[in-house]
Amino acid sequence: MEQILANGLYLGAQYALIALGLTLIFSLMNVLNFAHGQMYVLGGFVTYTVVAQFGLPFIVGLVASAVVLAVVGAGVERFLFRPVVARSKREESTMLLAAGIAFFLDAVILLLFGEKQRGVPKIVNGVFNWDFRLVMPYDRILIGVLAIAMIAGFIALMQYTRAGRAMRALAQDRMAAQLMGVDVERYSMLGFALGAMLAGLVGGLLVTITGVNLGMGGPTSIKAFLMIMIGGAGVISGAIAGGFILGMMESIGLTLLAAYGDITYLVIFASLMVFLAFRPQGLMGKPWG
Repeated sequence: MEQILANGLYLGAQYALIALGLTLIFSLMNVLNFAHGQMYVLGGFVTYTVVAQFGLPFIVGLVASAVVLAVVGAGVERFLFRPVVARSKREESTMLLAAGIAFFLDAVILLLFGEKQRGVPKIVNGVFNWDFRLVMPYDRILIGVLAIAMIAGFIALMQYTRAGRAMRALAQDRMAAQLMGVDVERYSMLGFALGAMLAGLVGGLLVTITGVNLGMGGPTSIKAFLMIMIGGAGVISGAIAGGFILGMMESIGLTLLAAYGDITYLVIFASLMVFLAFRPQGLMGKPWG
């Protein structure tokens, strides 16, 4: 039981970070960023390049991932999403744009880094062993703690800073926020950059554990959408809850259903469909319509 709980918390912390970035972008711009998984992959490759190719410390690679993905996110919002949102009256336009960006980033990653699995050496060696009831490598413990610290930092940013309050106002009512003097374009770009940065940070963290490859973008985006569907689209607390719920479900499934083959996500998807049939807005979202 202790092992299942620890694995669930470890997975949930990283999943919640991924979902936070996606739900922040959605809440600010009403845009489903299908390229979120590719941003995660790009962040992992940036950290790999800085650490494995340039021989710099891991923390430098992590900072590089944050900076590069923040710049990419800001550029995508400023030069792609902003003109489309301003000129198009159909929501499908932004969805098609996001899908196109996902394919474009896949092509860029393939061109720059190739399709092979990449990783960096462990940043901490050794294994924590508590009476054989809980066995966890120290590097996973460190990554989990860092992820939780980043979640806490994100919450503090949104609650106690001027930029955070502006983005929360923008998410609640875009028109009212603009009438109250909030620079909508500036904070939309800042929010998109922050969301992309969170995806890049998770990719940078996990390149030390699971490595990174070209094919991880799509599955990561699917998991991110699962989390915000569970918690409620556009709700920050819902994204955190959805991340930890998915992490715990995956941990339980991989432990209890291992004897039946790889059916964990079959069970998770089936459970999600039943859940959404009764509560389509998610745990913390407002009823649609």
